Amino acid sequence: MRSVSDMLLKDKICIVTGATRGIGLAIAKFFAAQGAWVFVNGRDPQRVNEVVAELNASGGRADAFVCDVADPNSVKLAYKEFLTKSKAIDVLVNNAGILDDALIGMVTPAQIERTFSINTYAVLYMSQYAARIMAKAKTGSIVNLTSIIGTNGNSGQAVYGGSKAAVIGITKSLAKELAVSHIRVNAIAPGFIDTDMARSIPSAVFETRVASVAMKRIGTPEEIAGVAAFLASDLSAYVTGQIIGVDGGMLI
Repeated sequence: MRSVSDMLLKDKICIVTGATRGIGLAIAKFFAAQGAWVFVNGRDPQRVNEVVAELNASGGRADAFVCDVADPNSVKLAYKEFLTKSKAIDVLVNNAGILDDALIGMVTPAQIERTFSINTYAVLYMSQYAARIMAKAKTGSIVNLTSIIGTNGNSGQAVYGGSKAAVIGITKSLAKELAVSHIRVNAIAPGFIDTDMARSIPSAVFETRVASVAMKRIGTPEEIAGVAAFLASDLSAYVTGQIIGVDGGMLI
């Protein structure tokens, strides 16, 4: 842990969605190490509580925020529980997401609904409640996770790319709407990042993806977390409506 005096997020209250693995877990750990009070979101109470215990054991401060972010009623109940613990929120990181690729001829209505529910609708549900709380304090930062597929598109990823492109539209629109309340809204567009999802693809495809990165290596979840911390911190106090690519110069 860093000393209290040089922590980027000292005493900031943060909710991180999809925080039990991958990029979300890296963000939760990074935020806790930077002095934030982190509310860990996930659908599995057992796994959420494991992460909360891990963060607390490492010297951080964490609590659970259990809900299905794609279910508006579940989100409402989770915020109701959250408000019994904290009346304020400084940072919301909308990270939860899924990838379910298919060529357009093979896409099913269920795939479309599930992908947009988790990747897109959830951003609106979570941001709606967070913005109401932040507006009372006239301060806050919302950080959304989009993707290089959302900014550039890719064959076989029309559904995923569409859901992530929508996040960009949401980010830019909310940035304009919420600026009057001094709430900043930005997005991160990761490229090829070393997660379980990335490691699950065939080795030949994996190597092709790495070769398409100008830096010739896969990115790490911690490198996404560092940018999220910047956007969550006062270092970015005049930054809003921006989409920051973290992709090592990846070409699609």
